[in-house]
Amino acid sequence: MNNYLLFEVGVEELPSRFVSSTLDQVKNNLTKLFNENRISFDNIETYGTPRRLTFIVKGISETQSNLEEEVKGPAKKIAVDENGNFTKPVLGFMKSKNLKESDVYFKQVGKDEYVFGTIRQEGKETSEVLKVILPEAVKSVTFPKAMRWGGKNMRFARPIRWLVTLLNNQVLEFDLEGIKSSNVTKGHRFLGQSEFEVNSLEDYLNKLEENFVILDQDKRKAIIKKQCIEVANSLGGEVEFDEDLLEEVTHLVEYPTAFYGEFDENYAKLPKEVVTTPMQQHQRYFPVSKDGKLLPNFIAVRNGNDYRIDKVKAGNEKVLVARLEDALFFYKEDTKKSLETYIEKLKTVVFQAKLGTVFDKTLRIEKLSEDILNTLGLSNEKEDTKRAAKLAKADLVTGMVFEFTELQGIMGKEYAKVSGENEAVSEAIFEHYLPRFAGDILPQTNPGIALSISDKLDSIAGFFAIGIQPTGSQDPYALRRQALGILSILMDKKLEVNLQELVGHALDNYSNLEFNKEEVTSQIIEFFRERIKNLFRELGIRYDVIDAVLSSDINDISDMHLRAVELNKWLQKDELVEMLTAFNRVSTLAQKSNSIKVDETLLKEKAEVDLYNEFKKIQSKVELLLKDKMYSDALDAFASLRPLVDNMFDTVMVMDKDESIKNNRLGLLRQIYDTMLKICDLSKIVYK
Repeated sequence: MNNYLLFEVGVEELPSRFVSSTLDQVKNNLTKLFNENRISFDNIETYGTPRRLTFIVKGISETQSNLEEEVKGPAKKIAVDENGNFTKPVLGFMKSKNLKESDVYFKQVGKDEYVFGTIRQEGKETSEVLKVILPEAVKSVTFPKAMRWGGKNMRFARPIRWLVTLLNNQVLEFDLEGIKSSNVTKGHRFLGQSEFEVNSLEDYLNKLEENFVILDQDKRKAIIKKQCIEVANSLGGEVEFDEDLLEEVTHLVEYPTAFYGEFDENYAKLPKEVVTTPMQQHQRYFPVSKDGKLLPNFIAVRNGNDYRIDKVKAGNEKVLVARLEDALFFYKEDTKKSLETYIEKLKTVVFQAKLGTVFDKTLRIEKLSEDILNTLGLSNEKEDTKRAAKLAKADLVTGMVFEFTELQGIMGKEYAKVSGENEAVSEAIFEHYLPRFAGDILPQTNPGIALSISDKLDSIAGFFAIGIQPTGSQDPYALRRQALGILSILMDKKLEVNLQELVGHALDNYSNLEFNKEEVTSQIIEFFRERIKNLFRELGIRYDVIDAVLSSDINDISDMHLRAVELNKWLQKDELVEMLTAFNRVSTLAQKSNSIKVDETLLKEKAEVDLYNEFKKIQSKVELLLKDKMYSDALDAFASLRPLVDNMFDTVMVMDKDESIKNNRLGLLRQIYDTMLKICDLSKIVYK
């Protein structure tokens, strides 16, 4: 099937951060609407620039498929009155489904008869359906910030100025809030024609390139990367790519041309981040380095060709120098004093109205980090950690961080070195903010690890204590990200800590607040459980396996992940259903037991004696295997009890009339169940 649909939405320059997400949203909307309207297609290709969002649907059907659907109505007993006439409920059902009396009939469902009808609808021409679908796909897009324009009712990130719609080389005419679709598009804003017609998909693609528009974002990105590397090589250096910045620049231009600029070598002597942050975050430039040291150059990308590029170069240099001059000024002013002298100023900075100042937070971090070091048996690093905790937030009130907030922690580390602090203290100040985002580096030093966990856990504990918790998509204080940061550190470093105990220590630091400690602790632990579930799902673990390993206390996150991975593999066994059935029966009855005691003299039946004796052997073996973290072997050993468990259930009445015998048998099952829980809770596993 060679049929195609070309759909271009022309806009005023979209913010680069919206381009990819808008393409995805419209594509998803189109896919959903095509499926709902019975229009088949092969695939949807998406392309985006700052001025246009383009969707090419390949293999689209010429008509809808015919609809034949059986629908169920009310029960016959309320659908027909005593005279055999249809009642209001069934008449309403028929009206809603556009059915005639001749279209309905009765069918037996269970014990009752119900009204049924068959909806038949002949498929319309795809061109007619698209006139409804395409506007809906665009209007359904949502943005964090949207706007109205020209008296229109719809919202979009930027005004929509034109629409191109070709269905198999024919213009598909429709109206979107007064914007009429056509075959007229626009070239590059400065280099191309202001308007030109396109008569086919091939014509569209060719004419865009002739008019200085590189439509394919992947192709644009590759061109930008290649050009930047060539420019950097001409300078004798290497370009430092940041993938997020490269993606942003790709969506800022339609026709890229990379060029280099220069700045005074004295600026390059500043700490590297002081120079690269205004370059990347504020000006969207790529730094150039050689052997790890910054060169006094930058690479920028112009949306256009190389016409009068020298003027563009000079303008960009002027803007960057102004930024670097500010940075140099702040650096010189900040380093006139030691980092410690800024601590007093933290008393005037409010962290949160009910949780005190940033200075109060540093005191809590200092105490909590000491508790963490004691838990991990690292008390020999207590002095460096204590010093780092004291200085951790001091850079927040420096001129540099006030102007360039992205440098928090980075400048703390640099200013600590200038102030004569040792390497461990300086590094911990930087590391206590890590990880800053998903995929970021993690702290590597023990003081940095202790401070990072303390800082994040203090925030979580404080906000939960005053009743501020993430709800739905709302998480203004980024508590979810901070919890994931803690979990990532614990997993990466394989740290065995009692999370509930640490939460208790964090809440103890808020003795000035009134709250139910037990209740808040429970809320925080449940909050962490949800984050663990999300984290493990992203790592490819089955949802029921996650539930199974989360049955125990949250003490060792990396160990829980190892258990989950091993259980995932173990569940591939052929005899899985029989094993799970047996141990689910154990689980169900074991939870009725009030005691785990087993009196051997009360074991009367051979099946229960055999199970008890074999369990005692296996119990010891399982505990040794768990100690060595050999979870698959522990599961195999435990599963070997299955035949004996089955035999007991087949030949022994567990719920005996004699209370002592019944409780004894339940105690045996409870012991088996408790041993299973040391590995995982197999009763949580879902099987078909």
